[in-house]
This record gives sequence, C-alpha cells and structure tokens, in this order.
Amino acid sequence: MEPSHKDAETAAAAAADPRAASSSSGVVVQVREKKGPLRAAIPYMPFPVAVICLFLNTFVPGLGTFVSAFAVLCGARTDLPDRHVCCVFWLNIAAALIQTLTAIVMVGWIMSIFWGMDMVILASYKEQGIPQQL
Repeated sequence: MEPSHKDAETAAAAAADPRAASSSSGVVVQVREKKGPLRAAIPYMPFPVAVICLFLNTFVPGLGTFVSAFAVLCGARTDLPDRHVCCVFWLNIAAALIQTLTAIVMVGWIMSIFWGMDMVILASYKEQGIPQQL
C-alpha cells in the first residue's frame, strides 16, 4: 500500500515546521472526577482499616460503610472539608442504609463492594502521599 499524495504533503509540512507534527504535543490535560456528596464523604482511613471495611462490605452489605462512618468521628479526613463532622457522619450512615436496604435486589451489594474498593483506593492514596484532589 503506497502513501497517498495527501500523506506526503502532511509529512512535508511536518518536516518544515516541527510544531505542526502533532497538535497535542506538549499539551497537558488534567481530568478531575466530580464527586457527589455521598462519594466525597468516604473517609481517608489507614490501609488495614480500609481492607477490613472492604471485607465487611463484601459479606454484609453496608457494614463496612457503617464502620467507616465512625472513622469520620475519630478524625479521618474526607473530601468534604467545608461540612461539619456530624454531617459527614450522617452521610456515611445514609450510604450504609442505602446499601443495606437495596442489597435485596443486588444493587446495594454491588454498591457496597465498590464503596469498599473506593475506601481501599483512598487509603492507598493516603499511604503513598498522593493528593487526591488539587
């Protein structure tokens, strides 16, 4: 398959002007995840505690989320710094209740497992010192 005339023109233009070789070279793109209030209320816990919460959420939907709510009362940081500790605590309790009540139709059980995985991911960010949000 031979290169077309248009490909040859593009290659010649790129050789003449190195900046035209790629329109995205040197461009840094930052993607930020927009979190809802329930998701942002997940606390940054120590890694072993987060793994225990994941284990609890896997076998008893909502239990690990319920335990993590008390981590907020013990001083765990969340992505809701402008909200009062009690408000964040009740958001976590609400998430635990949603997971428990909807576990009957499997939605809560799956949500509970993903919630536990998010806890472990946030704990690994905290352990490595990687800032989650700028």
